Amino acid sequence: MNKIDRYIQAATRDNTRRSYQSAIEHYEVTWGGFLPATADSIARYLADYADTLAVNTLKARLAGLAQWHIDQGFPDPTKAPVVKKVLKGIKELHPVQEKQAKPLQLEALNQVVSAIDAALIKASNSNGTGSIHRLLRNKALILIGFWRGFRSDELSRLRVEHIQVVPGEGMTLYLPRSKGDRQNDGQLFKAPALSRLCPVSAYIDWLHAADIQDGPVFRRIDRWGCLADKPLNPNSIITLLRTVFKEAGIAAPESYSSHSLRRGFATWANGNGWDVKSLMEYVGWKDMKSAMRYIDSIDHYAKQKIESSVQQSIG
Repeated sequence: MNKIDRYIQAATRDNTRRSYQSAIEHYEVTWGGFLPATADSIARYLADYADTLAVNTLKARLAGLAQWHIDQGFPDPTKAPVVKKVLKGIKELHPVQEKQAKPLQLEALNQVVSAIDAALIKASNSNGTGSIHRLLRNKALILIGFWRGFRSDELSRLRVEHIQVVPGEGMTLYLPRSKGDRQNDGQLFKAPALSRLCPVSAYIDWLHAADIQDGPVFRRIDRWGCLADKPLNPNSIITLLRTVFKEAGIAAPESYSSHSLRRGFATWANGNGWDVKSLMEYVGWKDMKSAMRYIDSIDHYAKQKIESSVQQSIG
C-alpha cells in the first residue's frame, strides 16, 4: 500500500468501510447484481428487498453502492430519479417506527453500580483477579459512558495517553475523531469527579488494578483473566452491557443497547433543568435534531403540563 492509498483508507472509518463492503457483497453475491450498476438495476434491487429490509438498511446499501461508483470513477446510479422514487414509495408502503434504545435511568445506573460493588467484595474475598478486572472495567466503562454520553465506538477508542485526571476535580478526555467530528479535528470532553457514581474514581481504580500505562482504556479480558492489548470491539459492548444489567437485576436487559447510556444521560439532564444548548455543547451534538432524538421527557404524555393548565383554566 502506497502513501496515498494509506491516507485514503485512513479517511474512511472502519465501521463505514465494513458497511460499504457489506453493501457491495449483498448486491453482487446475495442478489446477483453486476457492477457498475444501472439505475434500473438499483431500483429492482430495492424493490426486491423492500418488504424484508428496513428503510435505513436499504439507505446504507445505497450509500455503499454510491461510494463504490464514485471511487471507481463511474456515474452514481443511486442518485437517479427512478431510484429516489422507488425509495420514497417503499417508505410509504412499508412505514416502520424507528426503534430506539431504552434510556438507562439514574436509579437503574445506581442499581448496576451497587451490584458491581457487591460482586467486587465477593471477588476480593475469593482472590479472583480476573473477575475483579472485569468488574472494575465494566464499572468504569458504564460510568464514563453515562456521564459523558459516549457511544460504544467512542468508548472503545479511548486511550490512556489522551486522558488527563485531576483527582477530586475531574477528567479530560480527548478523541482524535468521532462520528460527530466530520473534519477529524479531534474533540475534547470533560467529566466531573462526583461524590457518588463517580466516573473519575472508577477510571483510576480500573487503571491501577489492571496496571495499564498506555494504549486502549477498555480491553477484552479472556476467560482466564488475561488482558488483551487491543480495545473492545464496539459491537461487543452491547452484549457486555446487557449481561451486566441482567446480573444486576435490571428488568428487560435486552431492551438496552450502547446508546442507552447516551440517552440515559440526555434524559436525566433534560429532567434536571439543562437547556438544550448546554446539553448539545456538553455531549457534542452539532444540530438540534440529533439532540432531540436522544431526549426522553420525564412527563411522557405531557400529563403534568396539561393537567396544570386545565386546573388553572377551569379553577
